[in-house]
Amino acid sequence: MGHRLSAIVTRTGDDGSTGLGDGSRIGKDAPRIDAIGEIDELNAHVGLLLATLGDSAVDAASWRDDLVEIQHALLDVGADLAVPAEARFPPSRLERLDARIAQVNATLPPLREFILPGGTRAAAQAHVCRTVCRRAERAIVRLARTESVGEPVRCYVNRLSDWFFVLARAIQRGTAGAESQWEPGMQG
Repeated sequence: MGHRLSAIVTRTGDDGSTGLGDGSRIGKDAPRIDAIGEIDELNAHVGLLLATLGDSAVDAASWRDDLVEIQHALLDVGADLAVPAEARFPPSRLERLDARIAQVNATLPPLREFILPGGTRAAAQAHVCRTVCRRAERAIVRLARTESVGEPVRCYVNRLSDWFFVLARAIQRGTAGAESQWEPGMQG
């Protein structure tokens, strides 16, 4: 593969525009760039989760492969968003994610109440990934109202937030046991 980035500073974006993968230029505040940016931020949070797992008592190896695969998938999502005419995101990624969610969720006790985001550092970071993922999904849905977005991308990002929720629960239960549950009307 050739060099993708030969120069990091190009000054071409100084006018407030940026380039898409097809060579066209659009405003940095365009809905498509907003969606790409949200996916990029999510990928950075997944990287932080990977680093946090390494610092925690949880068995990082059990989640590392899942999270690295997700980082690659997020780059694929970004590529699909950056080249709107070429939807290439493989539906097989969604199928693998669905299977993994079901597999991990089957090991968890049923929820009786909402849980409070937090717990261990790694579980809390998985919750941050979940919320950033939901924000990215909202940006993609807004974009899809006016421009083309592949259905597999929309479905994958929707399901990915479910994965982070299940992962947060599994990490918390694997390291510190019980999750803190919401107590409606609780006064502190």
